[in-house]
Amino acid sequence: MNYARMVIEKEAPEEYGYDRIRYNLSESSIADQKLSDIGLALPDLTLFYGEHRGDKELRTLIAAQDKGLSADHVLVTAGAAGALFIISTALLSVSDHLVVVRPNYATNIETPKAIGCAISYVDLDFDQGFAIDIERVKTALRPNTKLISVTCPHNPTGTMMSRADLDALIALAESRRCRLLVDETYRDLSYGERLPAAASLSPSAISVSSLSKAFGIPGIRVGWLVTRDPQLQETFLAAKEQIGICGSVIDEAIARTMLERRDAFLASLLPDIARRRDIVQAWIDGEPLVDWVRPQGGVVCFPRLNVDAGFDLDHFYARLLDEHGAYVGPGHWFEMPKRFFRVGFGWPKETELRGGLEAISAALRA
Repeated sequence: MNYARMVIEKEAPEEYGYDRIRYNLSESSIADQKLSDIGLALPDLTLFYGEHRGDKELRTLIAAQDKGLSADHVLVTAGAAGALFIISTALLSVSDHLVVVRPNYATNIETPKAIGCAISYVDLDFDQGFAIDIERVKTALRPNTKLISVTCPHNPTGTMMSRADLDALIALAESRRCRLLVDETYRDLSYGERLPAAASLSPSAISVSSLSKAFGIPGIRVGWLVTRDPQLQETFLAAKEQIGICGSVIDEAIARTMLERRDAFLASLLPDIARRRDIVQAWIDGEPLVDWVRPQGGVVCFPRLNVDAGFDLDHFYARLLDEHGAYVGPGHWFEMPKRFFRVGFGWPKETELRGGLEAISAALRA
């Protein structure tokens, strides 16, 4: 493994220092929750080694969200990042090939790079509404392709594929005898119809999610992967056991409590998130130098600056932070041009969101 730090982590707010940031629009989750926010008091737990696959009741709650899944199909991991690392290192080697729909979450690219496998990118197009092109994915496949990697709802654009496109990707993976990885971290934050977990539709599909983004508890480091392929599940379990044996029983107890309250939590959250999306829409409508593809899920969007080729983008980002105290995720975090930037509208308070958007407009004209 040839490890290199991910740019998105090197330039994370905690690296720059939160004291420099007044309007933090770079976060990709809802606001961080406290134990008291979710009404949780920890029981007097015995701090033993937990179940290697993860707490059985927790896995049952995860599986219950989709027909055709059971607790045996779920492996609890150290966040979605842990799941993605396990999947890449278990399935890919230097002689294998990966197709990544880009932009994508950095781990889905950087871990395969560290492994040394060949990677083909299918880049999403702003002018096509960031819609996935199934034929381009098909064309990118090779005889040694082991994995197709997509996210839905998409990070960083917030767009979603249709059920027909999901079915087409699954059929493609089945016909080519490779795996389809769908990072579904934002699935619970879908504004319209929520797609089924890809893993519930085929043994060739692997679903990944967590409680970090949609539930605001990234500090407990609980995520999961789902596969209906028993042999693959054993391989992933072997990887988890060699990395850390099991998860934290404290973290998994908190996760279980959150998922027990999932429906009530989301019922309260989703109207607020939809209202925040409308705040960004109103700003976009009044800002001629910025355009976007309206997100269909999640709490992030990926606007594009409508500026000429001579516009100094590096100076814009520096001015935005240093003079206006606003921080966004520039396009290079996602191997995209710097005309693009990610805005997280679920993490800041509404007043901070509005202030940050106004700061972007001000920095564009300074």
